[in-house]
Amino acid sequence: MAWAYLIVAGFLETAFAVSLKASEGFTRLVPSVLFAVFSVSSFGLLTLALRDLPVGTAYAVWTGIGAAGTAVVGMVWLGDPASVLRIVSIVLIVAGVVGLNLSSAAH
Repeated sequence: MAWAYLIVAGFLETAFAVSLKASEGFTRLVPSVLFAVFSVSSFGLLTLALRDLPVGTAYAVWTGIGAAGTAVVGMVWLGDPASVLRIVSIVLIVAGVVGLNLSSAAH
């Protein structure tokens, strides 16, 4: 169950980063409230995951999912540039997350 919490927490990290951008410096109410809800939820689920997972692995996976997810959302929906180097870099982040998952499962 810890891995499920962690994966959802990572997606919520993406959601809070996108909400933060949409809040325009906390000048827009709905995105600002969504940022607060998503960030508290993300940290709460990360906390639950940390009960059973090593902190280094959990934190790296959480930030990896959040970083890769935010970069993809930025490129697909927010008009961020989508160069080959950016896409390869996202693939490397995902590969690292999978590698950490596999290495933790082996122990």
